[in-house]
Amino acid sequence: MCAGKLRHVSKSHFGLKTFVRLESLFKLAGRFLVAAGVLSGSLFFVAPPALAAETITYLFPAPPSLPAFGPIRLAKGKGYFTEAGIDVNFAVGRGGVDVAKQVGAGNAPLGGIVADGPIMVRQNGVPIKIVAVFGGRGFMQLVVRDDAGIQTPADLKGKTISVMSFQDTTYYALLGLLASVGLTQDDLNIQSAGPSGVWEFVATGKAAGMAGVPDWIPPVQAAGVKVKVIPTDEFFPHMAQGIGVSDQVLKERPELVGKFVKAALRGMKDIMDDPSKAADDFVSFVPEWKGKEGAVKAAFNYYVTLVYPGQRRLGEVNVERLSNLQDFYLAKGIIQRKSPMEELYTNQFIE
Repeated sequence: MCAGKLRHVSKSHFGLKTFVRLESLFKLAGRFLVAAGVLSGSLFFVAPPALAAETITYLFPAPPSLPAFGPIRLAKGKGYFTEAGIDVNFAVGRGGVDVAKQVGAGNAPLGGIVADGPIMVRQNGVPIKIVAVFGGRGFMQLVVRDDAGIQTPADLKGKTISVMSFQDTTYYALLGLLASVGLTQDDLNIQSAGPSGVWEFVATGKAAGMAGVPDWIPPVQAAGVKVKVIPTDEFFPHMAQGIGVSDQVLKERPELVGKFVKAALRGMKDIMDDPSKAADDFVSFVPEWKGKEGAVKAAFNYYVTLVYPGQRRLGEVNVERLSNLQDFYLAKGIIQRKSPMEELYTNQFIE
């Protein structure tokens, strides 16, 4: 029975008071049905409310305020993740190897590691792949004091070198660099100093150099110390930062991974197109850098010149480079066995 047919019902059948109550109820029901888009048997489309963004956690290997994570921070700050329907929260692991283990265990759907990380952890049963890489060159740079007398990696013998952590993938890149010139970690004094100590050791003279990243070069220079940057690509073709995802997430949530990768690479492209403007944007999203904009601009320029070049498609994993790197790690005893290449990476999300 609908409100429009109420007039055909006899008042005497219900009694006057009951009839009035029913009439009021049916009028309310009629207004509700009209509002819902249903009238006289016809259905009208009513737009559903916008779906809430999916909230996920991205795990960084070091503090998310570092310019190294500029692509991710710009993607969040400029709304690229929001446009993709993702609300991204940040958490911090204890270096890249820890991030790989946490992501592989399902404690976070995605995380940041150097792209050769899966080579290290797959042999131990950690099911993680790289789905995008921020640049075609190596992430780790050998940064040495100008007064240390170091011209090549071979000159590191007997020196003290700082690293962020023995659990960070830049440390393994350092081991690879040493192996390329016939050295091992026993031939020098390697100090794990944390994300600030790694460059402070160089600035204060506690270390002759560091296995560093572009972020840590400007602070040393700001302390008045002249440094020499030895691009590690010349000696050891390792990888840049990558986005790591577990096998389970890749299987069950590929659409989420695709959206995240696309948004993150937009952030990287912004830095490549205009590092100065991207640095200003970064500082507006990461206020810890207020007043130190010059350091961010310098770091972004280092990334644009030292790390980001060399990709045919933005974000693409260079399979030949990754394969050669795994062969090198195995030959030098840094890993005990190789993993099938298809278990280390996928380019399915790269446009």
